[in-house]
Amino acid sequence: MSTPIDSTDEVLSGEAVAIDVQPLGFFMRALGALIDMAIGWGLLLLFLWLRTWLLFIGVIDDSVDGILNITALVVCFVAVPVVVELALRGRSVGKLAVGGRIVRVDGGAAGFRHAFIRALVGVLEVYMTFGAVAILAGAFTARSQRLGDLIAGTYSQRVRTPKLIPLTPVMPTALSGWAEIADVARMPDRLARRISQFLQHAERMSPQARARVARDLVTEASTYISPQPVAHPEQLLIAITVLRRERERRALAIADAKAERLTGRRVGV
Repeated sequence: MSTPIDSTDEVLSGEAVAIDVQPLGFFMRALGALIDMAIGWGLLLLFLWLRTWLLFIGVIDDSVDGILNITALVVCFVAVPVVVELALRGRSVGKLAVGGRIVRVDGGAAGFRHAFIRALVGVLEVYMTFGAVAILAGAFTARSQRLGDLIAGTYSQRVRTPKLIPLTPVMPTALSGWAEIADVARMPDRLARRISQFLQHAERMSPQARARVARDLVTEASTYISPQPVAHPEQLLIAITVLRRERERRALAIADAKAERLTGRRVGV
């Protein structure tokens, strides 16, 4: 079963080109938040131990103790998360572990204001409620955003993606005879790019969507193909890609040979 694509997950560059980004999944983000929360509580417990020891040896008194307690909460739950997130450019120890990074909803880098808002709201939804409020918010938002993200306008982007295997299409046997007489005209760059992207991601599509997209692409490409073969739409797209690749390779070879001849003549003069 394919996962529906949420239009809000699309990020556009300055040239209005869609950038393929993916938010970090709910469970992976929860795991990263659990790691960060454990570090925050660990720092606070370390401070409480240090404060108790300083009280015991008489270095500080009760009047200073209250101020230090408030300072410890601010440092451990607000200052440290903000500094770490800024230093690691949107990452924390937990996000490094799960492969996530905090970015703005438009895909840009998050700054101090975003980190401060997230940390400040995180005191309530992460530390004071032991993550319960953050879990509820993340479970009901499309990008697993907690309250701090919704207020700051950020989300956790997945930066650790699977390595893509380069696609090298091979001419289908059923279309080898047609390929010898086929004439494939130059296609618009946008259509050629869509065909290439479809062939790269076809294996991860549902059968219904895969067949529908293949038929639509063949319909658009039929204007540039002569003669029209009777073949499976996806196989025809592969054959078109192979023919275009071979044509471009021959054109480059001819251009290189011509440049070599011109260069040779100039050197001999």
